[in-house]
Formats: sequence, C-alpha cells, structure tokens
Amino acid sequence: MDRLLFLARRCFKAVLVILFVIAINFALIRAAPGDPATILAGEAGAVDAGFVERIRQEYGLDKPLPVQLAVYMKQLLSFDLGDSYRENRPVKEIVLEKLPATLLLTLSALVFSVAVGVGLGIAAARRAGTALDALITAGSLVFFAMPLFWIGLLAIVVFSMKLGWLPPYGMSTVGADLTGWAAWLDVAQHLLMPAVTLGLFYVAIYTRVTRAAALEVMDQDFVKTARAKGVPEGRVWRRHILRNSVLPVITFVSLQAGHVLGGSVLIETVFAWPGIGRLAFDALFQRDYNLLLAVFFVSSVMVVVFNLVADLLYSLADPRIELQS
Repeated sequence: MDRLLFLARRCFKAVLVILFVIAINFALIRAAPGDPATILAGEAGAVDAGFVERIRQEYGLDKPLPVQLAVYMKQLLSFDLGDSYRENRPVKEIVLEKLPATLLLTLSALVFSVAVGVGLGIAAARRAGTALDALITAGSLVFFAMPLFWIGLLAIVVFSMKLGWLPPYGMSTVGADLTGWAAWLDVAQHLLMPAVTLGLFYVAIYTRVTRAAALEVMDQDFVKTARAKGVPEGRVWRRHILRNSVLPVITFVSLQAGHVLGGSVLIETVFAWPGIGRLAFDALFQRDYNLLLAVFFVSSVMVVVFNLVADLLYSLADPRIELQS
C-alpha cells in the first residue's frame, strides 16, 4: 500500500513537471530565430508574402503565442502531437518509427556503463593503492576528458576502416533483407560501437563514484563486524560493500538520464543511427516546430520515468530507505 501511494504521488508530480517542461520548450522554440512558413515557401520556390501568410494561417502560426500553446496542450490531452510541417504527416507516426532505435541505443549504453563502471570501481577499491587501481583511475580520467564525437570518429577509423570488424554507420545492413537471428546479429553489430562510445563517458563517472563509495563503506562498523564474525570476504563484498556502493550510482544514473539522451543526439549523428536524436537535429534546422516539440516531449517523459525507476531501485537496493514523498 505504501508503495502504491508513493507511485501515485510521484506520478502526479511527474505530470506537473512534464507540463511545465512542455510550456518552457514551447516558448523557447517559438522564440528562436527562423520561421517554418518562410522555409516551406522557399523550398516551394515562392517568395510571395501572401503565400507565406497562407502557410502561417494553415498551421496556426499567425495566432498569438498563448493561443498556440493552449491549442497544443489541448492536442496533447488527446495524444495528438500535430502534423509535421516538413513531411506533412502526423508527428506521432514519425516519432514512433524512430523511438525504438533511441531506446535501444540509450538503454544499451546505460546498461554497459553501469555494469562496467561498477565492476571497475569495485576492482579498484579492492586493490586500492596498487598498480591496478592506478591503471583503472587513469583510464577513467582519459575517457572522461575525451569528447564523445572524437571517440566515435576514432572508433569508426580503427574498427571499421582499418580493421573492418564492425559496420561504420546505420542500424542494419542496407539491402541485406535478413530475418530471425541473422537480423538480430546484424543490428547488434551496428549497435556495438554507438552504444560503447556513448557509454564510455559514463563508465568513467561510475567507476570513480563506485570506488569512492566502496572505500567509504569498507570502514563502516557493519563491515568490520561481518569480517570479525568470520564471514567470507567474497560475501562481505557482495552482500555489504557492493550493495551499499551502488546507491550513489543509482543517483547519478537518474540525474544523468537527460544527459544520456542529449549525448545520443551527437552519437546518432556521427554513426547515422536512425533515432529521435538525429530526428531532433534535422527538425531544428528545418524549423519543424511540431516535430521538435514531440521529440522534447518524449525525451522529458523518458527522463521522468528514469527518475521514478531510480527511486524504486533505491528501496530495493537498501530496504532501510523508506518510500516517502
């Protein structure tokens, strides 16, 4: 019952946050320079002011900003994200086509970064002060300092152009027409470099956070008591040190969920990955307001969901933490 009440309160707050983010995004996008009506008229080869005004009226761009926001909010209540100015079809269809690719990329990067980061952090803490600890710490600093796009370009040059091990771009082999396990393996090969590239930056963060947390937990009284009672060292690390060391990692994952989505825009552009990050990049230059707002809306929902899941994981990782509003 407490868990259901917690979820209800969190969901209510999440809705308020999403509505606020929608309003802010709407105002910022409308305040940006550029007019989609002018761009569409230019692509059509028309420079007549009357033609531009007709386009503005057709898409409701001639109305005051508060009226446009009210119309957009009303559409959202019916799960209508509007039509794309550029492609002249429902935005919802376009986003749903690209969303699975972004979810696959971001979730794979998060799983990779958390698993490798926590593993390296624990290994460094167990060998604190040794050459292994110094090597892991130095390596994490290197990947933390390197820009994502540079790591991606370097990976393409080495693993695609020089070694020929992995495909350089896309989500699947064009024209291969694969099915079953062959299709899954093809997608996995295309996914490996983008996911690892996006995850390496966060591996560096989670490694250092886990190492610091583990070193702090090692000096706690309950760990000393467990060792004094003769509990095997491996069990001490699994049941006591590791379980308490992942709590700050969960915090960082929830806080950086939005940053991962932001990084996916760059990674999807470098690797030509067909997700909503690249879709937002194209929509920005085309001044496709509805499409850009839809991408921001979906991204906001994903970030809120990540934070809600993180709150639940807190209680699972440490039962002493109560689920409170």
